Parts: sequence; C-alpha cells; structure tokens
Amino acid sequence: MSTQNALSLSGVTKNFGKAEIIRGVDLDIRENERHVIIGPNGAGKSTLFNLISGRMDVTAGEIKLFGNSISGMSPHKVNRMGLSRSFQVTNLFPNMTTLQNLKCALLWDMKHRYAFWKLVNRQHAVTEKAEQLMEQLNLVHRRDVPAGLLTYAEQRALEIGTTIGSGAKVLLLDEPTAGMSRTEADEVVELIRQVTRDCTLVMVEHDLGVVFNLADRISVLVYGEVIACDTPEAVRANAAVQEAYLGTEVH
Repeated sequence: MSTQNALSLSGVTKNFGKAEIIRGVDLDIRENERHVIIGPNGAGKSTLFNLISGRMDVTAGEIKLFGNSISGMSPHKVNRMGLSRSFQVTNLFPNMTTLQNLKCALLWDMKHRYAFWKLVNRQHAVTEKAEQLMEQLNLVHRRDVPAGLLTYAEQRALEIGTTIGSGAKVLLLDEPTAGMSRTEADEVVELIRQVTRDCTLVMVEHDLGVVFNLADRISVLVYGEVIACDTPEAVRANAAVQEAYLGTEVH
C-alpha cells in the first residue's frame, strides 16, 4: 500500500445553524487503501461523504485530494479531480439499458464531451470499454435490460460500475450492501474487491461482517468525531468502539 495520502481531512467541521454535526475531523486515507467508516445512526457519516464529494461546503477546515484542496468545489469539479461517489439510494437512468448507463459513465473519462449532435453508438471504443466493464460486473447477460428492471443487487452492481467508469482514483461507496441478503452482500463485496484493486476505496457500511472482511483500516465516527482509526483487529478490540455501538458485539 502506498504511503501517499489520497484523501486528507484537516479540522473539518460542519454546522447547521447552532448544531455542530461534524466536529473537527482529522483523517488521512492512503492511496490504494480500502478504508471503511462506521458509526451509529446519526453519527454524521453521510454528512461527511457530502462534504468530501462537494455536495455540502465545510464550515471550517480543509479537504485535500492527492494534495490539492477540493474544499468548496462543486461535485462535478471534484469528480473531474478524480473522486466519484455512489449513494445509499440507487441513482441510475432507469429507462436506459445496462450498457447505455455504463456508456454514459465512460464518456467524459474517454475524452468525449456531451453533445447532442454526436451519436454515442458510433463511439466504438466507448462500447468496447463498457462491455469489458459489464464482464467485471457479471452483467453481460443483462446488457440490453433497462436498469429499472434489474434486481436490486444488479442495480447496486451497475451503480458501482458507473462510479468506477468515470475513471476516478478515489471511490466513495455509501452502504453498497444495504438491503441485500447475505449471499448478495458476499457477491458485492467480492465485486468491490475486484473492481477497486487499483483505486482508493472509502466506504460507509453498517454490516460489520462486510466491514471486517474488506477494510484495511476502519474509522469510527460518533457524534461527528472520529473516536478510533486503526486496523480491523485493533478496532474490534477497542472498548470505546464497543460502547459507541451501545453494547452491540463486534464479531
């Protein structure tokens, strides 16, 4: 694993009126690391993702991506700097096929700008790359199926595909296994492991089986503060983490 930081947060704070939701978070995530953020409901995990991805502005502090400040940047500019994000609720074009969704995700990274007078079907390199991505996602057999008709697990896999299709080197995945059976979750974890091999992964996840199976390091966020940041083994043994989960045993 690289010692270079892909993502650095320094004194990051977010207030909504008088309510302080994120309270001075300092966090360094290394390049090519799989880093999982856990914490009880209301800890501020989604707010933290919103700050990193540019959907919200920080009240104080700074966020850097590969050493460059992205604080205050709009989401599309953050994306073009090399960071892409998925959401808790699947965010696809439901009437477009699996292939078409992936082609849309690939256009910008493959130097094609959005222009109504260009037919994407004529961009053969884009189609070829999308088909390679479908193989990675195990969705070749669903190539021409509208995204809205895919199973929930298939939609989540496709959304992961559109996230990595942007060419980003830092991927934020927000609860990618939420609502899945154990078998589906295990398949998605293996998919994430494969497709993020050359990327930095930052993930919010509630399923502790998934967390301890996938993470290189884990950060625990409680009431807007990071109370622990360490290896899975160290976090598992941390008494403060046990208390933060209100007696929930970490296996």
